[in-house]
Amino acid sequence: MRFEITREPLDPQRLTQEVRRDESGAVAVFLGVVRDNSRGRRVLHLEYDAYPELAERVMERVAAEAKERWPVTDVAIQHRVGRLEIGETSLVVAVSSPHRKEAFEACHWLVDRFKDVVPIWKKEVGEGGEEWIEGELAPEEAP
Repeated sequence: MRFEITREPLDPQRLTQEVRRDESGAVAVFLGVVRDNSRGRRVLHLEYDAYPELAERVMERVAAEAKERWPVTDVAIQHRVGRLEIGETSLVVAVSSPHRKEAFEACHWLVDRFKDVVPIWKKEVGEGGEEWIEGELAPEEAP
């Protein structure tokens, strides 16, 4: 699937191959990785939750928005849910385009837009307890 919420470990190579096209000279890939700290606290692990059907539809819509802004050949996005340990990949965004500049720009925009609008929730579990981290609404969706 090009847009997928899964409990399984993510496969950046599969997504890279899925978006690669002969007419595209560039593939940009972003990996979001669980780090061991956040806001000055030590993080032990993260827990992600989502409404997969809705999240996948929103991911597809965000990809369509990127294709309207840049000459993108293809886009694929995966996000993992469940418990993720430090160093595990939580997000993969892969973008192909005829040229590198547009691939980088579209990939960067897609990651930011994803975090703004895709309904995925993150709980940080750290030494001081656990806390649900809320994402920020996109400017056009803010109250």
